[in-house]
Amino acid sequence: MTESFAQQPWLSLVTFLPLVGAFVIALRRMMVRADDNGVLDPKEQAQLDSIARYVALSFTVGTFLVSLGVFVLYDRTLAGYQLVEEAKWIGAGISYKMGVDGISILFVMLTTLLTPLCILASWRSITDRVADFMIAFLVMETLMIGVFCALDLVVFYLFFEGSLIPMFLIIGVWGSKGTKVIAGVEMPSRIYAALKFFLYTLFGSVLMLIAILWMYSQAGTTDIPALQQFSFPVGAQKWLWLAFFASFAVKMPMWPVHTWLPDAHVQAPTAGSVILAAILLKMGGYGFLRFSIPMFPVASADFAPFIFALSIVAIIYTSLVALAQDDMKKLIAYSSVAHMGFVTMGIFTGTEQGIEGGLFQMLSHGFISGALFLCVGVVYDRMHTREIAAYGGLVHRMPFYAFIFLFFTLGNVGLPGISGFVGEFLTMTGAFITNSWIAFFAAFGVILSAAYALRLFRQVMYGDMTKSELMEITDVSRRELGILGVLLVLSLYLGVNPGPALSIFSPAVDLMIENYDSALAAAGVR
Repeated sequence: MTESFAQQPWLSLVTFLPLVGAFVIALRRMMVRADDNGVLDPKEQAQLDSIARYVALSFTVGTFLVSLGVFVLYDRTLAGYQLVEEAKWIGAGISYKMGVDGISILFVMLTTLLTPLCILASWRSITDRVADFMIAFLVMETLMIGVFCALDLVVFYLFFEGSLIPMFLIIGVWGSKGTKVIAGVEMPSRIYAALKFFLYTLFGSVLMLIAILWMYSQAGTTDIPALQQFSFPVGAQKWLWLAFFASFAVKMPMWPVHTWLPDAHVQAPTAGSVILAAILLKMGGYGFLRFSIPMFPVASADFAPFIFALSIVAIIYTSLVALAQDDMKKLIAYSSVAHMGFVTMGIFTGTEQGIEGGLFQMLSHGFISGALFLCVGVVYDRMHTREIAAYGGLVHRMPFYAFIFLFFTLGNVGLPGISGFVGEFLTMTGAFITNSWIAFFAAFGVILSAAYALRLFRQVMYGDMTKSELMEITDVSRRELGILGVLLVLSLYLGVNPGPALSIFSPAVDLMIENYDSALAAAGVR
């Protein structure tokens, strides 16, 4: 009975359940009549908005509960793929195939946890075209989960590229107001940011598609587990590695292809920024672990010094840029680039500490960075500005908010006892094993992160409250406290007790390192 129960298509259910919710909202929207100008009656509009919110929340919570069932069924002692589903699709070596392992299972859980929190965070801040917003978010959840579950390259590519569309719409339609002059033409800033995000990520992905087609021509399949065992020619590995790197480096994003991220974060609504930082950026690191290292091991070893150099520049340079920001969202966005530098540095050390540290850092960053963007959203909803200079002395009016903001600020800095410390410590340990100079330079990033993060907290929270417009600002509501409280508890738990998460990563990471070292030994590299 138990074996039969585990063989049900749970991954497909958790992947496509949000899409059902999107269809329900779309169907309800079609039933609402509009006048000749396409304007809905205010009462019907309010009813549609309310229904859309509750349907989206119900389906995202339901998806999280199903993912908990998947997590219970997952055997953390095994290294291979589990809960595998496969069905004929295109044929000729291309099929619909889903599965999870220790590298992907926690990112599925992270996605299903954060999405209902984002729906709650948007409950009052999104008032225009609410039904469309909820549809876009539900579709995006399906695509994000699909990325982490796909075990076929074509299926992965469709989910990976598809996730650009709803995020493009979320930034472009519900982004901040304001205009920007580009080549003498004035356009909405949110449209500029959305186009920049889309074009940057699309360009890199086109190169990855070309590489996928070549790999299929050589191996005769797009099955990911099979391709991880296929030995591609050493000469071809470098070109394939670069093609995949072009896509994953932009998605993370790595320096110097990071410039789309601050614009996207500044213009995106709060929930969009949370998902962008917590989930979409992780697809790049996940791609390096799922494809670059297992499929192109020799090229990964050859390009490791190149990755280390880019990672160190990202850690130090973007931390310095963050120190100069006067916009809270931009500061946190540049902070994200710096923290992703620790991830890429750890992954390409090829050590157990480095890779597990990179995975843990991505998971922790999802909680901490997501929470920081939510904290910015709390004051933005009240004051409608993200400028640091517009605040000051908030601790006098918002003591609970000040405590929460301080907790996540210290987590972002890497304070021991909070999850951010574990990931940074492990990645620097892996870097030290590989080359002590790498760890030495990366340590400067930790110092700089303390400088910009504590500067932000001091300017926003401390001092006298001299601005009259702040005198009536209110502390966090129960809804906001509940959302941030969930992330606080998880960040604290993983900081104090990282063992459960590391034990899930460990079998898959050990197997990957074993195969990586064997491939390098066979090629005469080690």
